Amino acid sequence: NGVNRTSSMNGLDKILQSMNVLVTGGAGFIGSHLVEYLVPRCGRVRAFLRYSSRADIGWLAELPSEVLEEVELIRGDLKDPASVRRAVKEMDTVLHLGALIAIPYSYQNPIDFVQTNVQGTAYLLMAAMDAGIRRFVQTSTSEVYGTAQTVPMTELHPLSAQSPYAASKIGADQLALSFARSFELPVVLLRPFNTYGPRQTLRS
Repeated sequence: NGVNRTSSMNGLDKILQSMNVLVTGGAGFIGSHLVEYLVPRCGRVRAFLRYSSRADIGWLAELPSEVLEEVELIRGDLKDPASVRRAVKEMDTVLHLGALIAIPYSYQNPIDFVQTNVQGTAYLLMAAMDAGIRRFVQTSTSEVYGTAQTVPMTELHPLSAQSPYAASKIGADQLALSFARSFELPVVLLRPFNTYGPRQTLRS
């Protein structure tokens, strides 16, 4: 790895250094920051990008060149099980951020959201299970809770989808949890609220 590492490492850094990490949605807002953070700390970082004829790498293009050259780019589609399996091969950790996220578009084309967010997650979970993945992090969204019924919200707040996007994320989350319960796949579920910062989309 050509990226400089600090000589003193804490316990987390030592754990990260031994990890081979796949980041789906690595070209996105959160994913690109995650990739940038992991590269100097992990043994190997692979970003799974949706194929584009323009060879677009999204927000990864904003990374310093010395960081980007250490990222292994795999192009494919979550809806294609073969490319998903290629992405998971030789990895031991999956950070799953890949998804269709535009809420207004989900009202126009809900099937695409189900195919990408639910079916795509199923393909990834199956590949992760077959590969013996040590940790699968399913990145969800606060949208699964809908309008707050109680304040403050807790993880026990009822799930109440108000858009096809939110419904697709609930489906993906429940699939991930079912793989944890049924097959003992080590799953962690994250539901970010109001993430913001550099590279964030300007859409309202």
